[in-house]
Amino acid sequence: MKNRYIYWFAPVALLALASCKGKAKQDAPLPPTPVNIVEAKKAEAIYYDQYQGSVVSINTTELRSQVPGFVTGIFFKEGDIVQKGKVLYEIDKRKYLAAFQQAQANVLSAQADLVKAQKDIDRYNMLLQNDAIARQTVDQATAAFETSKSQVAVAKAALESARADLSFATITAPFTGRIGISQVRLGTQVSAGTTLMNTISAEHPIGVDVVVNEQDIARFYKLQKSSSDTTFKLQLPDGSTYNKSGKVLAIDRGVNNQTGTIKVRVQFPNEEDALKDGMSCVLRVLNSQSGNRVQIPYKAITEQMGEFFVFVSKDTTITDTTTKKTDDALIARQHKVILGPRVGSDVVIMSGIEEGDKIVTEGFQRLRDGGKITVGAPAAQGAPGQAKQQGK
Repeated sequence: MKNRYIYWFAPVALLALASCKGKAKQDAPLPPTPVNIVEAKKAEAIYYDQYQGSVVSINTTELRSQVPGFVTGIFFKEGDIVQKGKVLYEIDKRKYLAAFQQAQANVLSAQADLVKAQKDIDRYNMLLQNDAIARQTVDQATAAFETSKSQVAVAKAALESARADLSFATITAPFTGRIGISQVRLGTQVSAGTTLMNTISAEHPIGVDVVVNEQDIARFYKLQKSSSDTTFKLQLPDGSTYNKSGKVLAIDRGVNNQTGTIKVRVQFPNEEDALKDGMSCVLRVLNSQSGNRVQIPYKAITEQMGEFFVFVSKDTTITDTTTKKTDDALIARQHKVILGPRVGSDVVIMSGIEEGDKIVTEGFQRLRDGGKITVGAPAAQGAPGQAKQQGK
């Protein structure tokens, strides 16, 4: 019976001993975590919002013939700049010239009939005063005169129509611009209004179209009224930056109700023809919050559930509850921050910390809010473990 109590008491004693050791170990203060810190500083932060865009000619026209016929002349070099009014194409104009000449003759004939009718009515009116002619004859002469007047008007209208057809047989540049590769050759038969002959576009100035969210409409209306030379920058497909500044030319009339976006056109000078119609680019718009802002290294940021935090080093006084002894120490406090854009290896902090705060940049992976820290190289933490492994 005595042995039975001994056997029962031994495990209980061992459990009590283990519990005491665990409690002592738990009550022991954790050693400070070595970290690296930097001071948050204000610096000039000039940054841009980016929008995918495409280069568009502000004025582009498709050249089509207004009269049918065969192409008998091409008077330009493809890809060249042509001046307004320059003759570009000629359609076989022989039948249009003949129709014009016939219309001219019809006008002359109608005018001759009008002159004759005028003389007849003048003569009949004189005879009517002497009661030498019937009133019906005078009325008939008056009607013939009015008919001759209308025939002159019809002939003149036909002359103008023939003149227009003759002029349409010669296609000229509607404005100064660059003409493309011809879609027709000599001898090609073209149809009125349907056959595309060429396209001409004005390249200076030129536009860049971007699509922005409806939340940005007010911002671009403000930029349309006032913007500086640094407001708009253009990044070309090869990664280089265009050396000219732009301005808002137009904002579309309404928002697309399916996508919630609106089109904005920004105008750029293009004297050197560096921008081509249809080219893709990135429009960079100066952020209104650019300026002297607090910046810290981006590597100091931690993310939790879509929110961003940093650890800030704070000086504090810690009192030992048993010895009543006080010691100065460093602790890490977690601060929620609102991030701005990246500026190189740094990030702009919109709110959450102030200039001069000491930010933990390395060693915060094992930190908790209020944990003690010491300034040192966090990489050195692995040295003891490595040495122990080597000792094994």
